[in-house]
Amino acid sequence: MRTAKAVMIGRRSRAAGGQWEEMLAAACTFYHLRGLAEIEKTPEPIKQIGPKDRQGHFTAHYEKKAQPDYKGTLDGGRAIVFEAKHTDSDRMKREVISEEQEKRLNSHTALGAESFVMVSFAFRRFFKIPWAVFRDMKQHYGRKYITPEDVTAYEIPFKGGVLRFLEEGGEKVETL
Repeated sequence: MRTAKAVMIGRRSRAAGGQWEEMLAAACTFYHLRGLAEIEKTPEPIKQIGPKDRQGHFTAHYEKKAQPDYKGTLDGGRAIVFEAKHTDSDRMKREVISEEQEKRLNSHTALGAESFVMVSFAFRRFFKIPWAVFRDMKQHYGRKYITPEDVTAYEIPFKGGVLRFLEEGGEKVETL
C-alpha cells in the first residue's frame, strides 16, 4: 500500500508535469501563429479497460511504450522531435528517458530531425539539450545526471510568457 507521502509526491509530480506541458503548449502555439513551426504533443497510447464511473473516470493501461513527447515540422521542412522533462531537484538523471523513447530519438536524429530534450529545473531555468549530448551525458559530464551548471550552453530564455526554444543561432522571432 502506498504511503500518504508517496501519494502527495505523486500528485505534486503530476501537477508539475501538467504545468510544464502547458508552458510547452504555449510555446508551440507561439511558433505556430508566427508560421515558424507546427509542433504537437504525442498522445499517450492508452486503452480503456473498465467502465466510466459517475465522475467520468475509468481504468486504463498503456498499449505501447511511450514515444517522445513532441513531434512536428519547422519552417523549411525539417522535422523536430523532443522529450520534455521537469524536475524540482538540482539534477536530471539520464534514466528519465525510456528505452523506447531513446530508440525513437536515435532514429529521428539519424534521419536528420532536430532532436533534443527540453528540461525544466524547478520552473526557474530551462534548457534545450541536444539529444546526442543528453544521451551521452556520461561521456560529456562524467556521470549519468546533469545539473543546470553543466548545461548552461543550452539554456533558453523564458520571455514574454513564452519559452523561446527556437530562437538560438540568430533566429529572429517577433515578440507579442
